[in-house]
Amino acid sequence: MSAAGSGPDGQTTEKAGSTFAPGYRNYALAVLFLGYVVNFVDRSILAILLEPIKLELELNDTQLGLLGGLAFALFYTTLGIPIAALADRWSRVKILSIAMVVWSGMTALCGLAQSFWMLLLARIGVGVGEAGASPPSHSLISDYFPIETRATALSIYALGIPFGSMVGNFVGGWGAEALGWRHTFVLVGLPGVLVALLIWVTLKEPPRGMADRHIRVDDAPAPGVKEVIARLWQRVSFRHIAFAAGLHAFVGYGAGTWNAPFLIRSHEMPITEVGSWLALISGIGAIGTFLGGYLSDKLSERFDDRRWYMWVPGLSTIVMVPFQFVAYLYGGIWAVIPSLMVVSILGGMYLGPSFAMTQALVSLRMRAVASAILLFMLNIIGMGMGPYLVGVASDLLAADMGIQSLRYALCLAVFVNVWAACHYFIGARSLRGDLAYVESASR
Repeated sequence: MSAAGSGPDGQTTEKAGSTFAPGYRNYALAVLFLGYVVNFVDRSILAILLEPIKLELELNDTQLGLLGGLAFALFYTTLGIPIAALADRWSRVKILSIAMVVWSGMTALCGLAQSFWMLLLARIGVGVGEAGASPPSHSLISDYFPIETRATALSIYALGIPFGSMVGNFVGGWGAEALGWRHTFVLVGLPGVLVALLIWVTLKEPPRGMADRHIRVDDAPAPGVKEVIARLWQRVSFRHIAFAAGLHAFVGYGAGTWNAPFLIRSHEMPITEVGSWLALISGIGAIGTFLGGYLSDKLSERFDDRRWYMWVPGLSTIVMVPFQFVAYLYGGIWAVIPSLMVVSILGGMYLGPSFAMTQALVSLRMRAVASAILLFMLNIIGMGMGPYLVGVASDLLAADMGIQSLRYALCLAVFVNVWAACHYFIGARSLRGDLAYVESASR
């Protein structure tokens, strides 16, 4: 490696154009993945605990939907953009470490809540902390790995979603029965502080553009958030990526929040069994999360056509729809669980390609903000509205459907995936031109 120097963000880093050894890059990716696992354990633990929380605090499904979605998402998405702007100027490693301490501590505080409003405030605190997670991580990964392998690397990072959900579901199901929901929040919250320390001490801040040898690297200040938004919105393909990812997440977060109550209410499964099944389903979903990025990289390289970064998530999204209807409408659990496994695999395939193309559609010092903008769309539509509107629909249908109202509320959400797939296929038409424009402007 070349000699170190002081970067424009004040960090001591390698000079632009140098590279870290492959072993260290892989280590850095593994640590970032571990941090994302912690992120989704703390985020997803609420879903498996919704039923005992509902019984103790006497809440309705609309209130549970607020806890699981909108209250978290509003602060998570709104604060994500200014934090990402800071990450394009300052140390991404330090921002990630501080954010992890905040969300881990607030997760533990959820266990102290004595009312809906106290729990709501604690969940808002989790959202505030987690706003500083993915944008710095995506930007770091994009500087560790070149564009040819970036979707695969981002898909490996995104494996934190299924693995974190797996741990959250398993520990939540066991903890609700053995410890109670309050102690379970404390159990999963505190270990994140140790992971934050690991990130702070062992990760190195890479030079901006280290993995992009075709891009001119300079010390110009990072553009403002408005400029990044304007640049991205000019790319037609990004508009479709953003809406496709948001609509896909609407269904995914709606299901992720309400699958446990659905299995408890419609199939009368005990909470420990629900936790075990959902943990297995989430773990199997890691196959699709990895394959989405891997297949996009390989197919785009083989056919020399980057539209595969849109076609792969589009195809996987439309194929999963019939399996979702089987999962929610069929009466036999022997068909429901396998269908949810297939849905879990197909449902994660959009993540790596969507974030890889977002990173490719902007210049170096826009990457963290670009990631935050996509996350804003994904989470305000998906996490914010999905769980909440499914809960509202369940309450509205309860008068006629009784305990089965949640089953049909989830079915209504499934139709949104057809809409999401259309955006991927339409956006593919302009992707090659948008990428060519950005790359020529960066040379």
